[in-house]
Amino acid sequence: MRSPRSRRRARAPRRVLLYAAVASAVAVGATGAGTAYVKAGAHAGTGAVSSPAVAPASAAAGEEASVEPVAEPSADRDALLAAAMRAVSVEEGADVSVAALDLESGESAAYRDGTFDTASIVKVDILAALLLQVQDAGRRLTPTERAYATAMIEHSDNASATALWDAIGGAAGLDAANERLGLTGTTGGDGGLWGLTRTTAADQLVLLRQVFGDDSELSDASRTYLRKLMGSIAAGQDWGVSAAASSTSGSGWALKNGWLPRGSTGRWDINSIGRITAGGHEYLVAVLSDGNTTKEKGVSLVEAAAKAAVSALRDTSA
Repeated sequence: MRSPRSRRRARAPRRVLLYAAVASAVAVGATGAGTAYVKAGAHAGTGAVSSPAVAPASAAAGEEASVEPVAEPSADRDALLAAAMRAVSVEEGADVSVAALDLESGESAAYRDGTFDTASIVKVDILAALLLQVQDAGRRLTPTERAYATAMIEHSDNASATALWDAIGGAAGLDAANERLGLTGTTGGDGGLWGLTRTTAADQLVLLRQVFGDDSELSDASRTYLRKLMGSIAAGQDWGVSAAASSTSGSGWALKNGWLPRGSTGRWDINSIGRITAGGHEYLVAVLSDGNTTKEKGVSLVEAAAKAAVSALRDTSA
């Protein structure tokens, strides 16, 4: 059962928010792969990291950061995105939501509301929560935590995600961090089911702003660390919002994807979040989808939606 606090959470507003503060880290390599979630203490996928268990990090502390609103999404940009999405094929039974921001101009666009399973995109949020706790404790990431973090982001390793999920205190730790980060429509998954965390595209845009913006709860060192990991995604996992980038090199994108077949329906949750460079501008893009009949169709949907979002922000007619 979700806590009363989690149930009281309001759905995410459509405005993108900016915030401020701290944390630090560096990374070492590790291997792994996997589906979108595992129960706490379980292992899934191949090449799971076998480092000693991570000691739980200190609970997040301190007052909630002040919140400074940024411009609302432009109705014109929203209309342009809706028009672009009409050319995107969405199969019957599937749903998709998109949010995007031009970091230079501040223009944003959104398409459809709703909450979705995070699948493995929650791994960015887990690491952000850990970094906040590390800052609060006045320490650095341990070598084991760095190994888990690298495997979790670059290779989407599930066992590493479970270890760090436990370290931050599970859903309670994630929810506490998200209050500071400004995610108002995201609720941590029950028990060890971190991949069933529920979120919105608007919230994922807020999280991306924390990682790639300048006014953040995360320190310069922590943001640099997260950006590096998200720019070093393993081959075969670098699909998604990268399809909208001008370059396929690491400088053209930094991302995290999530994919999860739902046993109850046999359909796929397919998500992608990240920063891409196109036409000399940097864009933050979050695409969430569910109800896809195959992983491949979900990937195609997410990539087409990312391209539509960037095209809407690049359109000079608005």
